[in-house]
Amino acid sequence: MAEKKLSKADSFYKVYDRNPSAIKDVTHYCPGCGHGVLTKLIAEAIDDFGIRERTILMSPVGCSVFGYYYFRTGNIQCAHGRAPAAATGIKRAYPESIVISYQGDGDLAAIGGNEIVQAANRGENITVFFVNNAIYGMTGGQLAPTTLIGQKTTTTPFGRNAENEGFPIRVAEMIATLEAPVYVERVMLGDAKNTNKARRAVRKGIQNQIDNKGFSLIEVLSVCPSGWKMTPVQSKQWMNDFMLKQFPLGVYRDRSEETAVRENRRHVFSVDGIREKLELPQQGEEAVKVEKPAAEFQNPRLKLAGFGGQGILMMGLMIAEAGMRAGYHVSWIPSYGPEMRGGTANCHVNLSERRIGSPVVSKPTVLVVMNQPSLDKFEREVAPGGLIIYDTALVPNPPTRTDVRLLALPATTIADELGNTRIANMVVLGAYIAYSRILPKEVVFSALPALIKRKNLLPLNEQAVEKGMAFVHSMRS
Repeated sequence: MAEKKLSKADSFYKVYDRNPSAIKDVTHYCPGCGHGVLTKLIAEAIDDFGIRERTILMSPVGCSVFGYYYFRTGNIQCAHGRAPAAATGIKRAYPESIVISYQGDGDLAAIGGNEIVQAANRGENITVFFVNNAIYGMTGGQLAPTTLIGQKTTTTPFGRNAENEGFPIRVAEMIATLEAPVYVERVMLGDAKNTNKARRAVRKGIQNQIDNKGFSLIEVLSVCPSGWKMTPVQSKQWMNDFMLKQFPLGVYRDRSEETAVRENRRHVFSVDGIREKLELPQQGEEAVKVEKPAAEFQNPRLKLAGFGGQGILMMGLMIAEAGMRAGYHVSWIPSYGPEMRGGTANCHVNLSERRIGSPVVSKPTVLVVMNQPSLDKFEREVAPGGLIIYDTALVPNPPTRTDVRLLALPATTIADELGNTRIANMVVLGAYIAYSRILPKEVVFSALPALIKRKNLLPLNEQAVEKGMAFVHSMRS
């Protein structure tokens, strides 16, 4: 005689050991919340399709944030609203995986609004489950992009006003206007009939991805008894009476049948191919033998700062480009004010014999400053024993630190003598490589054409580098 046994889906953990609280056998969702139902539908579909081992769940901020407590699949925690971007990266890196983005309305339709539109517009082969409960459920019950007109929240205590907060955003309709999405449907979690329709939509969205058809979004209307300040029964009635009028159920796009199956292939890039594209020497064929500098100058972390228009960012790029050609691991990130010229500008550069964990330089071992405000702002950040290079023509008040090396250089004056103030940055670069011996002049010269497109300016820039080097050599003689 057959025996019917009810149990959790295999794609759920039997015990939620990842939950740091003492309660390990129930979810964190509030009584009556639809999240528990939807996660069950997704887990059952994963089981039935036999895809648990290759499923990766993207969990951003919101009520879905603790998805990794429950799903016995791959899990990636995403920044608020950025799940579609993270899902895109994972799917492109591992095209054989099944990538599910699970998001709420405060996450997807607010801070993540641009992310979801762009992922849908590209037709990324991912499946997005969008829980619409018309409120920020986890973080205090604030107004969400889907909050109804007149609905009270902690940030709209008198009710949403269209003139002040705008109208609720209909995400399914908006996504369906784009050309690329294959399947868009809005369903509801309420009674058994609608939950059954939601179950079919969940499976269709995942099946589309298994078949390599493209982007699917399933919007799921759900109650939020805690945020709405209602009982579960009252919440379901309110959803039927009000939410359905603003967010009609239905299929807004279904091209599953006519959409051709995509080729499921991984893009593979070789190191030699990247070097060839960047016009770098192939491994084992370095153009110039680079000797190690003294220990105090190895693996420098640089911060370069000055006014916009002084070539600060270009100098940082030049160091990074030359560093690549010398075989270093490198990173470069810029930071500048709203004005391209005259505003503040700085950049962070790393040259390392090892892989670089972060491009951000918070404790520079080398600080280059080409104006007084930059020295005043960044001097205290330099690591003890580090190096400060400053342009004496534009920094009248020298550094006050006594636990660092100082290199005072009249870079702008030297550049003026060469006939072009704008090459002061190359004078500083020359002084730095001569002082630290981190890079040979030949490698720097080989990098110049990659960044300076006007070839008639190359000789002047090379001359500026040599002048900076000569200044340091004259100090030592």
